Amino acid sequence: MSKVAVFRREHFNAAHRLFNPAWDNARNDEVFGKCNNPNYHGHNYELEVKLVGEPDPETGYVFDLKQLSELVSEHIIEQFDHKNLNLDTQHFINLNPTAENIVVVIYEILRKKIDSRFDLKIRLYETERNFVEYPA
Repeated sequence: MSKVAVFRREHFNAAHRLFNPAWDNARNDEVFGKCNNPNYHGHNYELEVKLVGEPDPETGYVFDLKQLSELVSEHIIEQFDHKNLNLDTQHFINLNPTAENIVVVIYEILRKKIDSRFDLKIRLYETERNFVEYPA
């Protein structure tokens, strides 16, 4: 049977600061600009989760999208929504919360929860025009 892609879109709001503690303030300002604000700044993130697999012959589903929504809500949204990623999550204590790092963290969390027979891809929009995807 042919493979089909299914998508789930979710939304969360989070604050962060891009900062390398090994650098002085001038270097952090030069590289990260406004994103280095010591008082943090926030984004309205849009998250797309893509699963690819063969439709089940009994249900016709590749993956139950209600179940996918519940997984994303429990393991991603509840951890990240209305949080300061630098201060309120374990994932970014020693990892700069760039969009690139956030998308990899989300992928790693969900990959552990979703059967490996499904291909998984995560797309994260930090703004309407800036987004990242993992794996590439």
